[in-house]
Amino acid sequence: MALSFKLLHSVFLSSRSHRQNALHPLLGPLLTDCISKLYSSYRRPGTSPDNTPPWKMNFSFEKGVDGIKKHFGLLKKELVNHWIGPEGYRLDEYMLEQTRVVWEFRSQKDLDEWVVSSDAEIGGKSEAYLKLGKNNQTALLYGTLNTEAPRDGETRYSGYCSMRAKLPKGAFETKKYYDWSNFNSLYLRIRGDGRPWMINVFTDPFFSHQKNDLYNYFMFTRGGPYWQEIKIPFSKFFLSSQGRIQDNQYPLWLDKIRTVGFTLGDKADGPFQLEIDFIGLLNDRAHTEEFAYEKYERNPKV
Repeated sequence: MALSFKLLHSVFLSSRSHRQNALHPLLGPLLTDCISKLYSSYRRPGTSPDNTPPWKMNFSFEKGVDGIKKHFGLLKKELVNHWIGPEGYRLDEYMLEQTRVVWEFRSQKDLDEWVVSSDAEIGGKSEAYLKLGKNNQTALLYGTLNTEAPRDGETRYSGYCSMRAKLPKGAFETKKYYDWSNFNSLYLRIRGDGRPWMINVFTDPFFSHQKNDLYNYFMFTRGGPYWQEIKIPFSKFFLSSQGRIQDNQYPLWLDKIRTVGFTLGDKADGPFQLEIDFIGLLNDRAHTEEFAYEKYERNPKV
C-alpha cells in the first residue's frame, strides 16, 4: 500500500513538467484544489509547507461538466472567428484598422477579467480594491499603500499595489496571444490622483528563463477632476526582469502580447485611486520611431 502511494505521488509530481497536457483542461474543474496548489509555487517566508497528500482531492463532477461545455463553446467560437478572418475581423477591416478598444469597463463581467494584488500576499499591509465607478462606466482602482515590511526575517522591502489583466486562454486551456502588430501606441483614458504608475506589458517568453521578463514604461497622472488621455508608443517600453532594467534591450514583441498591468510603488504611504475609462490601441502614422533605446553588442568582435 505504501509503495502504491509513493508511485502515485511521483506520477503526480512528474505532471508539473507537462502543464500543456491535454487532460488538464478536462480534469481541471474536477480537481480544483489540487490543480491550484500544483500551479502556485510561492510560499511566504516563515510559513510551514503544505504537506497535504496528493491523493486527498476534492472532486466536483458538476464543475467538470460545466468546464467541458465551456471549452467546446470556446472551440466553436475560435473556428468561426478563424473562418471570418484574423482575430474574428474581416481582412479589409483588420488591415485598415487605426484604433481598437481592448478593455473597457461597463459591467462586473469586465472587472472579472482583471486581477488585483498587493504586498499583502507577502505579508505586507497595503490594500487594493477594484470596483465600478460612477454610472458603471469606469473601473476604479483604490486602496492604501503601506511600505512597512513584514517582520518575517527575510523580506526587506514592501509597498506595492497592482492590477493585471488575466492571461487569455483558448479552448482546452491553450495559450492565446494578442496580436498588436498593426498598431504602434498604447492609448488610455484615465483619471488619477497625481501618483506615478508603471505600465507593464508581458509577452510570451521564447525561453523558460525569460518568464520574469516585462516591458515597462511610466504613466504620470495629473490629479484633479479632469480626465487625461495618454498615448505611449510601444517603442518607449524598456525591458526589465524581476524589477531590474536589463543591459540588453530589445523591442516589444507586438504579436505575442499576453497581458497588461499597472503597478504603484512610489514609496509614499497613504490612500490612492486610479480611474480607468478604457485601454486601447492606436496606429499613429506620425510616429516613425522603431526603438528608443540603444542596442549594442556586449562582446564586440575585435
